[in-house]
Amino acid sequence: MNEQQNPTSGQHSPVTVIGLGPMGRAMTRTLLTAGHPVTVWNRTAGRADGVVADGATLAATPGEAVAVSDLVILSLTDYAAMYDVLAGATGSLAGRTLVNLSSDTPDRTREAAVWAAGHDATFLTGGVMVPAPMVGTAAAHIYYSGRGQVLESRLAALAPLGTPRYLGEDPGLAQLMYQAQLTVFLTTLSALMHATAMLGSAGMKAAEALPELLSAADSTGAILRSAEENPGAALDAGEHPGDLSTVTMMGATSDHIVETSTSLGLDPALPLAVRAHYRRAIEDGHGGDNWTRIIDGIREPR
Repeated sequence: MNEQQNPTSGQHSPVTVIGLGPMGRAMTRTLLTAGHPVTVWNRTAGRADGVVADGATLAATPGEAVAVSDLVILSLTDYAAMYDVLAGATGSLAGRTLVNLSSDTPDRTREAAVWAAGHDATFLTGGVMVPAPMVGTAAAHIYYSGRGQVLESRLAALAPLGTPRYLGEDPGLAQLMYQAQLTVFLTTLSALMHATAMLGSAGMKAAEALPELLSAADSTGAILRSAEENPGAALDAGEHPGDLSTVTMMGATSDHIVETSTSLGLDPALPLAVRAHYRRAIEDGHGGDNWTRIIDGIREPR
């Protein structure tokens, strides 16, 4: 099927959503608001009650759900769930576009694109970068990768979910970006909880501590975006100038955090992992370089 000539790719074309967790329900409601007829399916049918009340149609089987729409959006636990759910519907996949917004590894997304092509379906990988309540808002954006012309032909339905950010033809790129973003997110959450526990040991309530800690988290981005500290170009050039901060200085701070956490009886796993990055760089003779030098040990672990 020529995606750019597909008559069902129009502004109010039917869409199928498979998987009705919070994200799937949010996407369904956004699509309904945008004027798309939406068919849904979920293993636990009761989860569809709310969106059906809002105007969605509940399919009895995944095959029935796939058959009614040329665009099928998957919001599942992982890619294994996609194979499980669609096992009995592969005969209906030909000519359809599968947009998998589930989380998994880049390699599994590439395998899924090959699998979809084997059933004459086109495939887009997507990573939704906002929580469910923000789907469809101006703050929402979604990374996509796969065939660019497929994304272009489906923009009328996909754009209302969040601003599309296309990364390239490789189906694994959107998933890689998603996992990279979540690496920052999850590590930050763990750091916030560790820091809250540190302050809590002195009797400070979380309600008092978190606003201060969140200010520190916010300032990190501002510091890294500043003209003096922005590390991106230097990293690309393989340069790590230590005129503002050094591995040795940051490593000493990481030592103090480990010592403090240990003395407070807290789990030292996170600060030990951070300290290991700096110790490796110092051992490799880069103590005078900028903190960005720790990327070498991350790229080539011993």
